[in-house]
Amino acid sequence: MSRSGYSEDCENWELICWRGAVTAAMRGKRGQSFLRDLLAAFDAMPAKRLITDELEKDGDACALGAIGRTRNIPMQELDPYDAEKVASTFCIAPALAKEIMFENDDDFIAGGETPEHRWFRMRNWVAAQLR
Repeated sequence: MSRSGYSEDCENWELICWRGAVTAAMRGKRGQSFLRDLLAAFDAMPAKRLITDELEKDGDACALGAIGRTRNIPMQELDPYDAEKVASTFCIAPALAKEIMFENDDDFIAGGETPEHRWFRMRNWVAAQLR
């Protein structure tokens, strides 16, 4: 299972409710502020590359790890698979944390994706979510 915890078991009404939670988290004041900070964290990265499945590893970071660095959050103390704890650490809704994890790790082009392409794709995705 991925860090996002998403699965194909989510059925009709449950899926509608979940997507509503994600949308509300992304459109809200706290979510929009976080996404703006995330975009700034991407732009501040010296190496424009994102990893998967970890918050930080060997000097690289995932999307949430990138903002964690700018906020001086000790990410080695966080389990990257504990979306609830990650969300509370970043002061965002769990639905937003899981959506970012999904976009970073799982929503990729078939056949592989380079860390540099992932950075570019994620930056564009975050920019598209801003109102």
